[in-house]
Amino acid sequence: MWKRDEAVRPPAGQPAGPTPPAAAPAGAQSPRPAAGPNMEKDIVNIGKSVVIKGELNGSEDLTIEGRVEGKIELKDHVLTIGANGKIEAQVFAKALIVLGEVKGNIAASEKVEIRDGGSVEGDIVSPRVAIAEGAHFRGSVDMQRKSGQPERASQQQQRPAAQAAPQAQTAVQVVHPVGH
Repeated sequence: MWKRDEAVRPPAGQPAGPTPPAAAPAGAQSPRPAAGPNMEKDIVNIGKSVVIKGELNGSEDLTIEGRVEGKIELKDHVLTIGANGKIEAQVFAKALIVLGEVKGNIAASEKVEIRDGGSVEGDIVSPRVAIAEGAHFRGSVDMQRKSGQPERASQQQQRPAAQAAPQAQTAVQVVHPVGH
């Protein structure tokens, strides 16, 4: 049975010096990082051919390239909808990055980014929203504020400015609530 530790040990009779650079990559690197307590961030991928219907919960960052219908909850993590991803779900995450399609309401505690080619049809509730040029968005945005800050008056003042200037959606952080 092959053991990783034995693969990097020098054969008997040779000095225990550093391994030559040519031999190090084959034994020292693996194509998949080992999961363990030293792993800083776990990221899970759902492939293009995967279809999930129901509720999806997790405690790690997630990238979806497949299809999900139902509800997605990653309240303390980042959810990325890849270019091939098609989501018909309510989404709750710390941050959401959209490159594919999302149909459903979104609640993010930190930010929502709709990147070039991404599409969102639904309402967004998040303190920060960025919509790139070339992205599609249809719905409403509620840029909730932290407690203690006046919300109602500032939203009423910001709404007409955002509707009058649709180019505010292009390649910048959206500061005003926007709707089409």
